[in-house]
Amino acid sequence: MTEDANLAAPHNDIPASVSDRVTVDVHLGPGELDQALRHDVHTGLTADPKELPPKWFYDEHGSALFDKITRLSEYYQTEAERSILSERAAELVALTQADTIVELGSGTSDKTRTVLDEATSNGALERFIPFDVSEEFLREAANMLAARYPRLRVHGVVGDFDRHLANIPTGGRRLIMLLGGTIGNYPLAERRQFLNEIVAGMRPGDHFLVGVDLVKDPARIELAYNDPAGVTEAFNKNVLGVINRKLGADFDLDGFDHIAFFDDEHEWIEILLRSEDDQQVHIPELDLDVRFAAGEYMRTEISAKFRQDGFEDELADAGLHPVAWWTDANNDFAVSVAARR
Repeated sequence: MTEDANLAAPHNDIPASVSDRVTVDVHLGPGELDQALRHDVHTGLTADPKELPPKWFYDEHGSALFDKITRLSEYYQTEAERSILSERAAELVALTQADTIVELGSGTSDKTRTVLDEATSNGALERFIPFDVSEEFLREAANMLAARYPRLRVHGVVGDFDRHLANIPTGGRRLIMLLGGTIGNYPLAERRQFLNEIVAGMRPGDHFLVGVDLVKDPARIELAYNDPAGVTEAFNKNVLGVINRKLGADFDLDGFDHIAFFDDEHEWIEILLRSEDDQQVHIPELDLDVRFAAGEYMRTEISAKFRQDGFEDELADAGLHPVAWWTDANNDFAVSVAARR
């Protein structure tokens, strides 16, 4: 997902020394993305209760809003994870001895560059594999990274987590990275399936690094998703804007309230949109009319929070052996490293 929309504009003046080191495999075209959006919107808005997948937050406007969120003082996760990677980069490189780094949901690879800097400093890192959903953005980011690291081969993969993990290139000693607490967007059953798919593509000697947000004071967690400036509210409502722009729907964004609260039973943040009144939305591209009752909730995201013992049990169940657990100074966020058994 993009965190800097300005980097998405293509350049045609790529030096040959850079382009020769960049390969991009495309497993997901624009038509398939449109088809997936139609499917997810139709399925989610005809379900009871209604639900929309969080991946549709991220058009260009949504990505810009998320970038603002990561800079908010209330949203501690981004800087906490960055501090861990900065402090532990040398230890991580020595521990994994990776010659290939794979980043899932790579975006600009902003935080990952700390690890890439360390891993390329001694010449051990040979290949970087960014995996993202946007071909245009991934190509631009891949060329940027190849220019930054003159001896690094960059092999980009355009795909969807739910369909194309098996297409990630193999070979070498790989470190697979999933940052940003993204794994928390999956409920437990789906998270187990995701981890099993990751492990199925790993070989002995490969490592998996994942960033996880930790259970803490619920009031502090809730504040991170209810910032006083209303940026998270705008981000949440942007999923309706995406449906309006892409499918011609007539959602009134002001007709929905942003709701985010900590669910003690599941230990996750539940993010919802609540209809203020009885209303009907027409979606021409789906030939669909959707009724909302006053006060009706529609889930747009969950964000699970973790405890070390529970998460390491999940990794072990998937066939991974936990080898490191690093937290920031405030114990807000953790980076877990596990090896393929």
